[in-house]
Amino acid sequence: MTNHLPFAERKTPWRGVLDLITGCYPAFLFGGGVGRWLPVFHFHEATPEELAPYLDYLAANGYRTVTSDAIAAYVREGRHPGQRSVALCFDDAWASLWTVAAPLLHRHGFQAIAYVHPGRVADAASVRPTIESPGGADAGADQSATPFATWPELRALHASGTIDIQSHTLWHAMINCAPEIVGFMAPGLPRRHPHLYPRLVTGTGERSLSENDLGAPLYPERSRYSDALRYDNGAAFEACTQYVRAHGGTAFFGRPDWESLLRGVAAAAGPGCQETPVERDAAILTDLMGALDQLSAGLRSDAVRHLCFPWAVAGESAVRAAEKVGYVTAFGDRLFGGRGVRPGDPPYRLMRLKHRYIVCLPGQGRRTVFGLRERS
Repeated sequence: MTNHLPFAERKTPWRGVLDLITGCYPAFLFGGGVGRWLPVFHFHEATPEELAPYLDYLAANGYRTVTSDAIAAYVREGRHPGQRSVALCFDDAWASLWTVAAPLLHRHGFQAIAYVHPGRVADAASVRPTIESPGGADAGADQSATPFATWPELRALHASGTIDIQSHTLWHAMINCAPEIVGFMAPGLPRRHPHLYPRLVTGTGERSLSENDLGAPLYPERSRYSDALRYDNGAAFEACTQYVRAHGGTAFFGRPDWESLLRGVAAAAGPGCQETPVERDAAILTDLMGALDQLSAGLRSDAVRHLCFPWAVAGESAVRAAEKVGYVTAFGDRLFGGRGVRPGDPPYRLMRLKHRYIVCLPGQGRRTVFGLRERS
């Protein structure tokens, strides 16, 4: 369901080609120098096998890591943090940020930035074992019932100084954005990434769509932080999911006419509601402010001043909201923008590189982007 997306929000090879021919990639990817770029790399989940070689490469070649305030000082004031400086980002604060990434970073004396969505953070009575604990860490922590770092873990990471915790919005939310029904939640659909289930309004209030909501209508979706206007039809959701429950649950989808029946149920429920631009702006502002407030309260700290937009999608409304809330910088995509940080870059549309490009930095054992492609 991507054909409704503007080109700037699509993650396609064509975007990479456009960035390449318009000079958006730093020269060090192709064997050149770093120059005035401050390279910023991003990760998500971490395993020792995946992460350790990148950290080893940085350490062996004399690189140092910097965090959010140093990035802001370079962008806004031109104060370079020093030669061979890079920033490492871990989006979403998966459980492996605690169990794997932080211990490995600590071994090298490195720091990293973690972008956290507090609406999805759970509390816990204690922290989980890490790779340095007796018996090691749970290798499946990121797929567990608590897949993200918990509040006690985040507080410990913050206190350690190894992890600079910043905002990844409140919910990392997708929304429905048009009234056209493109399908229904049904058995056998591929399981989605947790962030890709849209937030919607049901009879019990706002929550994320679940794979257990059999019969729920599916609509075109976009990031909450795009300029899209949210569409909700709580009546159709309730009518369709109740109809499935009343007609056999999973067995209902064995009927050859199940989709036409649900389309009729959804139509009978009546039209939904599309928010206005004013409502959209208010909703995004509330989300970004809520993220700042909840992170500050959860960490018991006032150090949260920076933001990373999910999927790098930053609409005009979201950028205005970030500035209004008081964030100092934000990472978000922009067409023809350089994939790195330089003085004078738009502070709310900074851009990064995937972590696989770390080994393109100048140093012993260096590879170019072309070599990476050959080996991928």
